[in-house]
Amino acid sequence: MAIDNSTKLNSNEIVKSLLGRLSKKERDIITRRFGLKDSEKETLEAVGGLHNLTRERIRQIENATIKKLREVKELKEELADLRGKTSQLLVEHGGLAEKEYLFHLLNTFSPVDYCSDDYDVEKNQYDFMLSRLLQDEFEEVKDSDVFKTSYKIKAESLDHLEELAKELIAGITNLKEVVKTEQAIDMLTKTDAYGKHQEKLAVPSEINVSSYWNNCLFDENSELIQNNKVLYSLLIAAREVEQNKFGFWGIYNWEEISPKTINHKIYLVLKNEGKPIHFVDIAKKINEVSFDHKTANPATVHNELILDPKYVLIGRGIYGLKEWGYKEGIVQDVIRDILTENGPLTKDEIIKKVLENRMVKNTTINLALMNKDIFEKAGDKYQVKK
Repeated sequence: MAIDNSTKLNSNEIVKSLLGRLSKKERDIITRRFGLKDSEKETLEAVGGLHNLTRERIRQIENATIKKLREVKELKEELADLRGKTSQLLVEHGGLAEKEYLFHLLNTFSPVDYCSDDYDVEKNQYDFMLSRLLQDEFEEVKDSDVFKTSYKIKAESLDHLEELAKELIAGITNLKEVVKTEQAIDMLTKTDAYGKHQEKLAVPSEINVSSYWNNCLFDENSELIQNNKVLYSLLIAAREVEQNKFGFWGIYNWEEISPKTINHKIYLVLKNEGKPIHFVDIAKKINEVSFDHKTANPATVHNELILDPKYVLIGRGIYGLKEWGYKEGIVQDVIRDILTENGPLTKDEIIKKVLENRMVKNTTINLALMNKDIFEKAGDKYQVKK
């Protein structure tokens, strides 16, 4: 049954109604333990301290309270909207969705702003209701060798998805390079597992969740993903696969996926930029992307650029990647390499080729050519002095 995308899912109102059936103590314990009003979930010991009760007694009250909620006659009706949306989302994603991805998809129906602090509470509310009150229909997948923590339709088998995920991980590992979403989906469609289980992977696609792919750092082909929800969901759920901040997929511990050092971050920013940029702007980009909670200092970034030969200074404070074909050295070194490689050239030809490697003024190139210890004229052309 198709779900109306325009209908809202207000987890806060649902939880408020459920908690209203509890005693003050029960309500406080459940709220604190599952973070239903604050994003921070509290430990049994912490909650026990507040109520002057042992950890074990808090656990007993927690379990009894959940049992009490599950026996509420109106529970089915109150959870109908969450149940229906979760069920259809999971069906349209092949029966399985990584937990954070599922919660983000559910948020597309919610009045809560995804970027607000309230979203963390909303996630806790979803998690509580799905794992504790709707566990007869949905199952939390934990400690899987193949998948990250996810939710699945309880009655569904994951064998065909596991097969596909294993071939995906092997394919990316053997490729040894990051890929865009289009390439990853294409890779999946060419696996033996996809051909074998294509019928199971052909599921309806009625819910439009394209708002999920709004990203300020990179563009995703929302139409392609909308038509390949199962494969995209599998990319997210596969345990060893991650997407970096610029939309590329690879193995989670690769430097281009999870950059740990400032040098890795510099390289990733430059590679994504696709052109040389000033070291101050590189530091700004690193901080904008927010790989982690560490702030990049321009001076630190500059030191890394100076010391690592894979970066080339091509203008005042402007750096590019050596793999792009930029040559090391000062302008006269670049000119000498160009003339050695190409033979005698006119001044205009030299200027054109130097500007492909350096962001300098024409007068700087003219001054370098005036060094008679290195260059000499042969007619209207310049060559390296013999």
